[in-house]
Amino acid sequence: MENLENILNKYIEEGKYPGIQWKIIQKNSVNQGLLGYKNLEKREFIESDTLYRIWSMTKPIVSLAAMQFVENKKLNLNDPITYYLPEFSNLKVLKNLNSKIEDVVDLKEQPTIKNLLLHTAGFSYNFLPDPVGFEYDRINLFGSFSSTLEEEIKLLSDLPLLFQPSTRWCYSVSTDVLGRILEVITGTPLQQILNEQIFIPLEMNKTGFSVSDANTRLLMNSYEFDPLKNKLTNHILEPQRIGKFGHPINNKNYARGGHGLYSTVEDFMNFVQMLHTGKNKHGKYIISKKLIDLMSKNHLESKLFPIEILNISTKKDENYTNDLDGYGWGFGFRTLMSPEKNNYIGNKGEFGWSGAASTYFLVDVKKEISAVLMTQVLNGDVSLKKDFYKFIYCNY
Repeated sequence: MENLENILNKYIEEGKYPGIQWKIIQKNSVNQGLLGYKNLEKREFIESDTLYRIWSMTKPIVSLAAMQFVENKKLNLNDPITYYLPEFSNLKVLKNLNSKIEDVVDLKEQPTIKNLLLHTAGFSYNFLPDPVGFEYDRINLFGSFSSTLEEEIKLLSDLPLLFQPSTRWCYSVSTDVLGRILEVITGTPLQQILNEQIFIPLEMNKTGFSVSDANTRLLMNSYEFDPLKNKLTNHILEPQRIGKFGHPINNKNYARGGHGLYSTVEDFMNFVQMLHTGKNKHGKYIISKKLIDLMSKNHLESKLFPIEILNISTKKDENYTNDLDGYGWGFGFRTLMSPEKNNYIGNKGEFGWSGAASTYFLVDVKKEISAVLMTQVLNGDVSLKKDFYKFIYCNY
């Protein structure tokens, strides 16, 4: 078996990543390790329990919590979002994709819970090059370190959708809306919902939206790769950059549906392992295997393909590849449909997701593979996760 350390270490030696931690499990075989620093300035090495900002790997966790609500009949996939969030009752939509933000028309149908899970509701994201994404950034949506999820969603409800629901796929803030709906249903904060339904049963003891004073020393520094300077820097705070999102360390009242969680490799692996069976490592029931199978299969119509995420700094040059080519989208996960479009690497039905700071995970139920990769670099070299993926499918 090729040495994964050698593959990953070149990224550290080239100055593209400060440090990397990983864990791969197939059946009873475990490949795990850590390389490099969690703090370049202080030359502090990554440790086994280092904490990472997992950014969008928050989304599958919140999506799974929503499907627990579906299983318990507290939520229906076809429910319109206005059933729970009446503030969206006057929602409008841009006349076309390039319209001015005030050039709007009426909705033909209300976005549903299913639309939120599939990113077909019509919402956008602060870092996307469209009029709605630009407006999100202009008003600093999700930029606060102190606002509640309720306050941010009320701010969002005053803005139009980018497109009519179900007519396009656009990676978006829809999981934040979903998280707020879970709060409305229960009357409790999202932090408490995730703790009770997922983190405590899965023994994800260090995972949450805030880091205790005692655990702050475990947190990896966050960096951004600056292609102009060809080196790691602090976050670039220019318009529509992901580094502008609020991501506090010690605010216990902070929660988001689409980003914001901190976790460790061990904690997150407990979540990934559960996705094979719906049970924790002791056999305790979390969610039905039938619902996980539903979540991890494609639900997009053929007219919505191909799907891709083009942020404002994406350059479609000769080096560009669409990470989602060959993939569909389920209820919270990418899911591989066509390995032939993925250089014939991978296994049909493999699913998972990633985070803005180059974190990544995958689940392959057929091959009994679970994999987690953690680091902390915005705008990181995507070859890292490609090499990690290739290693897995060339060796397992």
